[in-house]
Amino acid sequence: GSAGPLARTIRAKLTAALQPTHLEVRNDSPLHGGPPGAETHFGVLVVSGRFAGLAPLQRHRLVHEALRAELAGPLHALQVTAQTPQQWQSHPQNNPPAPPCLGGSKREKRRG
Repeated sequence: GSAGPLARTIRAKLTAALQPTHLEVRNDSPLHGGPPGAETHFGVLVVSGRFAGLAPLQRHRLVHEALRAELAGPLHALQVTAQTPQQWQSHPQNNPPAPPCLGGSKREKRRG
């Protein structure tokens, strides 16, 4: 099937910001109770030379910065795997499966 508009946006923004040598964008929304066609939960595997010398947290921050508008809006959850080309060549891995959804929404007010 074709990727939805948010998946295409994620792919375009990560490509522009990180010039990845490998990029996988996976829509996990159906696994989290989303309606058909929902685009709220994603997993990304990004392989980029921009990650060289950076700690995992710094790599994730680059990904989050590229997707700032989406994370503030329609994107509820994002699983990130960020590797250098050398890491990818040594140990290529698939985009890991999504963790189980704990429910809730950033738009819901939580009671404490």
